[in-house]
Amino acid sequence: MGSQELTRRSGASAPQSQVRRSPAPPPYEPPPKAAKPERPALHDKAAAPVMVKMPPPAAVRLAQISWVLSLVVGAIAVGYLFIIRQSIDPDIEAIVREVDTTRPSETISSAADIVFWCVFGAMVTVLLVQITTLVSFNNRRNNARWWMLGILVFLAVTVLAARQFVAVGDRGVPLDRLLLIQLGLSALGLLFSVIPAALRWTARKHDIRRGTTSGTTAEL
Repeated sequence: MGSQELTRRSGASAPQSQVRRSPAPPPYEPPPKAAKPERPALHDKAAAPVMVKMPPPAAVRLAQISWVLSLVVGAIAVGYLFIIRQSIDPDIEAIVREVDTTRPSETISSAADIVFWCVFGAMVTVLLVQITTLVSFNNRRNNARWWMLGILVFLAVTVLAARQFVAVGDRGVPLDRLLLIQLGLSALGLLFSVIPAALRWTARKHDIRRGTTSGTTAEL
């Protein structure tokens, strides 16, 4: 009896000793948090292009000034021609009478009026086309120079006609000088507009700048 009791006691205490000796589970550790992404830099060299307003080259400025002065002189010439119309009518009639002396006075007077208004209309047309072409040039249109070349040739023909028919007598001397100045300024503007810097300015179409955000904001 004593040995069996000892055996039961030792068998009952064995599992208890094994439970006590088993290793404890590791403590719970939360998973590591994901790292936050870096903020994008505000001074990226490859920033998006931004349209800015930049001053045009000196050649473009000189071309614009020349054309504007040509317009002013041309407007003065048109106004002066309209003012002296009555005083130069006899001179125009004399020129027309030399073509055919057999025509009656009424026909010669009508022909003189036609000559005057043709020259006057040509001068006004030159001004209107010059204004349109100047606006096209400021908007960087490629064909603006061709239009200016065409109107320059037309202006030269108008100057020759005016010197032949309306810029006659003492009153016609100032008109002749005004037309020559207008022609010279228009030609000078065309020459300035074909300088390489002006050609590059037209070919760019828009002024675009790449830079930092602060620089772009300051430019705008």
